[in-house]
Amino acid sequence: MGRKPRFGDDDFLDAALRVAARAGAAGVTMAAVAAEAAAPVGSVYHRFASRDLLLARLWVRTVQRFQEPFLAALADPDPERGADRAIRAVLDWAREHPDQARVLLLHRREDLVAHWPNELGRDPAGINDALREALRAYTRARFGRVSPAGLERVTFALVDVPYAALRRHLGAGRTPPRSIEAAALAASRAALSH
Repeated sequence: MGRKPRFGDDDFLDAALRVAARAGAAGVTMAAVAAEAAAPVGSVYHRFASRDLLLARLWVRTVQRFQEPFLAALADPDPERGADRAIRAVLDWAREHPDQARVLLLHRREDLVAHWPNELGRDPAGINDALREALRAYTRARFGRVSPAGLERVTFALVDVPYAALRRHLGAGRTPPRSIEAAALAASRAALSH
């Protein structure tokens, strides 16, 4: 029976996340990740054949972790309550996971991953399919149909507003304060009510 590995994928992804949140995408090298995890560099390469693979896996994991509470909140059968819950889900998630929020909101996928690794075997553009469909479903529930103008309002209210509320704080390395919630909710409600 072989020994249990001392370091798993998540250990290195968590280390890469901390490095990226602190030093940006350029700071994420295999050596920096190994040092952050207190592991040999060879252990990182054993789990991830390339830096692009490591960062792509980090990106996918972070997007999935972010989208899960947002999509669950937005699916509320009451559209007004669903919008409020979705805004709160984004703000709460960013406060609870500031490093993940910083990486997700301050860096585009293209800034992190130069070449999408073949090992992941899927088009990265498809990662937001569930989000796009949820926004369309919400638009239909809120306005009775999906029109370009309605979808634009919903996207502004539920994506752009919380992004704007978080970006300044995350960019400055601060955990977003609870005080921004009331303003974000008011802005979102106003955008959806006109």
